[in-house]
Amino acid sequence: MSCETAVNAAGHPPLCIQPQIIIFNLNLSDLLVILISHGQMELIAELDDFDMSSFTAMECDLNDFSCVRSFCDEVVKFANDKPLDRLVCNAAVYQPSLDYPKFSKDNIEQQMQTNFLSHFMMISLLMPVMTGTSETTRPRITMVGSVTGNDNTVGGGGVYPIADLKELEGLKAGARNPISMMDGYSFNGAKGYKDSKLALMMLSNMLHDKYHRQTGIAFSSIYPGCIAESPLFREKRPWFRKYFPVFMKFITGGYVGEEEAGQRLFQVMHDPRCTKSGVYWSWNGGPREGRGAEAIEKGGQIAGAGGAGGGWDSIYENDQSDKVLDTRKAAALWEYATAVTGVTWPEANQPKSPCPTLKVVGMATSFLERREEQKRMAVRPGIDGVLASTKTEPAMFDRQIQMIKDLQTKLLGDVPEEAVAGSNMFDVGVASVKKPASA
Repeated sequence: MSCETAVNAAGHPPLCIQPQIIIFNLNLSDLLVILISHGQMELIAELDDFDMSSFTAMECDLNDFSCVRSFCDEVVKFANDKPLDRLVCNAAVYQPSLDYPKFSKDNIEQQMQTNFLSHFMMISLLMPVMTGTSETTRPRITMVGSVTGNDNTVGGGGVYPIADLKELEGLKAGARNPISMMDGYSFNGAKGYKDSKLALMMLSNMLHDKYHRQTGIAFSSIYPGCIAESPLFREKRPWFRKYFPVFMKFITGGYVGEEEAGQRLFQVMHDPRCTKSGVYWSWNGGPREGRGAEAIEKGGQIAGAGGAGGGWDSIYENDQSDKVLDTRKAAALWEYATAVTGVTWPEANQPKSPCPTLKVVGMATSFLERREEQKRMAVRPGIDGVLASTKTEPAMFDRQIQMIKDLQTKLLGDVPEEAVAGSNMFDVGVASVKKPASA
């Protein structure tokens, strides 16, 4: 693997430490991995007996915007001359059992800030320094989404509550306490989590549309499967933590172990096929058939879409829901999240033609455009309460501009009569639009 620096923003161990174990086992010693640590990464690494020098753990409290900014500054300084070409936005908290919201240091509901807004800020700060020179080293920013944020699936559209940002009134109003939901309505912990994942997947698409062509960064989201035994469910009741993995493994087939989920995340970081941008990656898992006794005999490894099994080649480009693909709402999400976090983004510039003729002609056209628009916008008929005036005050360079127009007419010829009177090319029986009579 030719990339040299990767940042894995993980809030719980499975998807944080498992890719690092794979990197260590594959002897990818030229890769510097920076893990956001919550005080346990070093302990886990020691227990798994791999070289502590193969990664660096840095503290970052995603419930504190100032800490996120400091962390990003530290990453840039620490990487120094090494390219930063992988960023995984994976951290998440899940608080479905609470009937009241918890708020961050910035007075924002914790799931909203940890799962979405802090990642939003982190990307804005690290994206400008991400580099890559070839197809294999093309930088990648990956969002770990969830089936629960994609309502075109059973897991996302068939289980209450369903992710729905509505009109983002909560985020628009600033998202500070007592506001606890992006939609501005009363708190629901499970919905807050699902909404944050929906927002994260929408963000991936927005980044792709705005910045992929000008930066070369591959933006994508993934669903690695349901890691039913991970600490993500630590705030669920004991009976749920006991029986939920059984249900996911033997009934739905959506169960994925921590190691396999880590392999899937590593694949999106490493596989040359995953340089494609604007994609929602998923895995087919094992065959769909075979529940009941056969599933029990095989330890639940006969699994459905997103479940365990299937291997490296089971990856595919999954369909995204209408909510994820809602560009109007995504634009509002971008605007409101930018205001809440106070971040700045590079201007989105699509590649332009290097043609020198275009540059020269463009300069002349821009000058003409500014002068003509200044005159045209001097009055708004029907809006400013006045009628359109046929008389305008002479503007600077009007004479020169008129000379350019006269020259244009001589070179290009007069405007065709059909352009003034109206063309009648389809049906001779249809009356032409007549030229307006002079006043």
